Amino acid sequence: MPRIPSRFIPVLIILVGAFFYFPFLGRVHLFDWDEINFAESAREMIETGNYTRVQINFQPFWEKPPLFFWLQVLAMKLFGIGEFAARLPNAVVGIITLLVLYSIGKKMVDERFGVLWALAYFGSLTPHLYFKSGIIDPTFNLFIFLSVWFMARAVAAYGTARATGQTVLSGLFVGLAVLTKGPVGGLLLGLTFLVYWALQRFRPILSVRNGLAFFGCALAVASVWFGLELIKNGWWFFEEFIRYQIRLFSTPDAGHQQPFYYHFVVVLLGCFPMSLLAIRGFLPSATHGQTEQTVFFRRWMVILFWVVMILFSIVKTKIVHYSSMAWFPVSYLAATVLYGYLKGQLSWNRWLTGGIAIIGGVLGLLIAALPLVGMNAAALIPHIKDRFAAANLTAPVEWAGWEWIIGAAYGLAIAAILWFRRSQPLRSIVGLFMATPLLLWLVLPTIVPKIERYTQGAVIDFYEAKQGQDVYIEPIGYKSYAHLFYFRKKPPTNPNSYREDWLINGPVDKPAFFVTRNINIDQFRYNPNLEIIQEEAGFVFLRRKPVFK
Repeated sequence: MPRIPSRFIPVLIILVGAFFYFPFLGRVHLFDWDEINFAESAREMIETGNYTRVQINFQPFWEKPPLFFWLQVLAMKLFGIGEFAARLPNAVVGIITLLVLYSIGKKMVDERFGVLWALAYFGSLTPHLYFKSGIIDPTFNLFIFLSVWFMARAVAAYGTARATGQTVLSGLFVGLAVLTKGPVGGLLLGLTFLVYWALQRFRPILSVRNGLAFFGCALAVASVWFGLELIKNGWWFFEEFIRYQIRLFSTPDAGHQQPFYYHFVVVLLGCFPMSLLAIRGFLPSATHGQTEQTVFFRRWMVILFWVVMILFSIVKTKIVHYSSMAWFPVSYLAATVLYGYLKGQLSWNRWLTGGIAIIGGVLGLLIAALPLVGMNAAALIPHIKDRFAAANLTAPVEWAGWEWIIGAAYGLAIAAILWFRRSQPLRSIVGLFMATPLLLWLVLPTIVPKIERYTQGAVIDFYEAKQGQDVYIEPIGYKSYAHLFYFRKKPPTNPNSYREDWLINGPVDKPAFFVTRNINIDQFRYNPNLEIIQEEAGFVFLRRKPVFK
């Protein structure tokens, strides 16, 4: 392959990132819960003009600080309230992340290593997909990674003047992480530092002066919001925020109770193909031929990986993106293996070929099967025991009939890449990590919108049809944020409207509409106040007329 001049590589990264991350951001509705939840908080900031208080349903939202919502607000101010603006901040962060990985890799080893590191992150399944989402974690993870990077550099520079600047930068990014997702931002770096320190037998690795500089900078940045809230509203908001964080760690959220090993499976499959290469990177033999600097930083990355995986395996609530911070050390370890392989320092094992073939083949089959399932939904419905899922498949969705080719082509591409691995190793690696982005680039505008029609299309249509009407509209029997964002709910004027019992049985002053699932309808079907007006794709829509005295 022709060598690209160094000065053009950052430009190429920006162009490739823009080509893959920006298109189709608004092609599909936001997904319940998290995407809609966060976009709604940003919308309510715009609606109320209050940019310091995080709200959901125009009530205090204890879960998250505001930094990511501010980014979404900025995008919504520029491009309007909608899916594109809600997802745009992460697409921009995706390009920045690739540039960061390339720059650090180049600084630490050389240009090739930087490119391989950025390529591994760019070309893996969930790391790539999440930069096209509207959730907080991609932005949060970048801040945490940078805080770990600068702290590692501070430790390496212990006893020199350079250490102070590195600790200040580490504190800056920890502060930004805390402003993005709360105390866990400080917890991840703190635990990683403590484990590293313990492995050094608690020998001095950071001066008191540098420690104070770190904490002072982190506190100053975090106080941009936390301090302001404390001054404006006293301790009650701060106390509720902390209580929520403790509750999140100690009790399982509904529907998110998973086994202890959940996140290990998620990282293995979700970070394909870099996760398979990273397994080799954990072995001591993978350090053969590495410099002292790369071995030093590898230790930090391994510790960070285990801190994330163990911490979020202990946490009762388990969601895919909770362990997403582990994607950075996984990408680093994968890059070290790729670099060693191309330099002839590491061999390519058969189990690695087998793992890529199996997971890549299964992924291709699943993508190919989705359109086939959709086109034959009527035949499958009698065999599905879940009444809601079965009803979802009755949604009117038009398939062109060729969509299965995308998954089949991906599987064939993986096979071809492995076939030519020996004769063209560099091209095979590039092909391996370009195949998944190309797959997602095709799947997102062609298959995902159809899947979304099955899962939530009917209910989103209902909410959008009610925009601008002076009515109450609420989901009952299940949790959702979709009505807030897609109905474009205004700040309530009647405090009773927050009470479900009042909306259903009280003296409502304007029409009220309700949405429930077919598996929950029996508890509302016989209420004389409610009238079923529509059933579609598993959702049941009800109406209640206002009470006039």
